[in-house]
Amino acid sequence: MTKTKKILIVMTLLLLLTGCTKYKTYDNDPVVIESTGQRVVENILCKTEETEKQFTELKNKYKTKLDEQLSNASISQEEYDQKLNELNEKFDLSNVAVCSEFNVFSGDEGLWTTLFVKTLAWLITKIGMFTQNYGWAIIIVTLLIRLVLYPLTQKTAMQSENLNAAKSKLDKLELKYRNRNDQQSQMLKAQEMMAIYKQYNINPMSGCIFALIQIPLFFAFYEALYRLPVVLEENFFGINLGITPLSALQQGQFYYLIFSVLVIAATYFSFKLNSTTNPSGDQAKQMKMMMNISIAMISIASFTISTGIALYWIVNSSFTIVQNLIAKRSKKNEDIA
Repeated sequence: MTKTKKILIVMTLLLLLTGCTKYKTYDNDPVVIESTGQRVVENILCKTEETEKQFTELKNKYKTKLDEQLSNASISQEEYDQKLNELNEKFDLSNVAVCSEFNVFSGDEGLWTTLFVKTLAWLITKIGMFTQNYGWAIIIVTLLIRLVLYPLTQKTAMQSENLNAAKSKLDKLELKYRNRNDQQSQMLKAQEMMAIYKQYNINPMSGCIFALIQIPLFFAFYEALYRLPVVLEENFFGINLGITPLSALQQGQFYYLIFSVLVIAATYFSFKLNSTTNPSGDQAKQMKMMMNISIAMISIASFTISTGIALYWIVNSSFTIVQNLIAKRSKKNEDIA
């Protein structure tokens, strides 16, 4: 069994054991905080005074509707009592710890949540308490993780530069076997390609390794931040970390668009610098198409994610951009030497 297959199996097992963010519903409708447009999370990891205040306000809002239904005889007294009990249970936070006392090993939600989501949440919480601001906590934790992973991700960044160096030979190889689709020709093409890869120290699986790191890390951050009310209730230089750019636009706060613009720009340049220049060949064209689709999807999503998530994405992508620029300069110095 290859190393890559082993990594894929481990990641699959982790995802199968994943807990996930659950959102509150009432009468089959999503529960939303009107001021931010965020859906209320069912399985929050901890609570704050603001969280309890929000839950109380939401409970009172739904209770008022129940009272109206009872007074209008839309529901019976028995139905009213039943729904009121459900409402009290739905917004009960008595078993949820305050964020300052958050414990990674509280509850049982699977290996993924315990090792990744809760650990990240605990780290963000502690650093946020130390810096007195959770915007800085997101930035510091993101940079710490990227610095720890730097040796591995730097190898991936160098692969793009090695591919660019080998591009002329790979282009000639594509031209040589352009109309030769028989099995023997394809085998010879594969052998020659592997020889070029060996000459330029290219590992075809390096991009997969980078994705195996980035994708789980993003989902762990996404879940950790959305399950931490203490983050989403925070302001960072006057910016509400819980609001989405779309909700901000609806409230006339157009300056929140800068987060969507920065997410799109950072994504585009990080993808661009991590790819080969002027790609050729069917595989390269497919990779370019996938990159464009990914950028389009992230661009759309940038309007609906909280600014806290956007802040993580911007810092993370910016680190990738700087890392790739360092790799380009290092490769250029090697070529000169």
